[in-house]
Amino acid sequence: MSFLVGSGHIDKAAIVSAAGDSIWAASPGFQPNSAELQNIVKILAASGNEKGDQGPVEKAQAEGIHVGGERYVVARIDGRSIYARQGRAGICITATKAAFIVAHHGETQVAGNASSTTEALADYLIKAGY
Repeated sequence: MSFLVGSGHIDKAAIVSAAGDSIWAASPGFQPNSAELQNIVKILAASGNEKGDQGPVEKAQAEGIHVGGERYVVARIDGRSIYARQGRAGICITATKAAFIVAHHGETQVAGNASSTTEALADYLIKAGY
């Protein structure tokens, strides 16, 4: 987490197994619950399979998603990432081969910088086999 939070673009984050069944690392006090993680798994799976059931993606776009007990309005979902906002704060969720990263940026941090930082870590993990 030190790479993400230490960048100054993210204020809290978690790395979660691709199945959403275990949190590998997390910032202190940042604990998305199992139902939230399972929902993220479903959204990422649907977004990566455009010919499959898009119900989870459509539901997230209509109703938002929850992370850490907070609701976020979905701005965009693409093949490996989910971008969502809550006012000026937001989250970027990016999948790797074996995990996904949930990164939160505060109101004073720039969303684009937070997304770039999260995606850079995801790229690094993919190259490392994760």
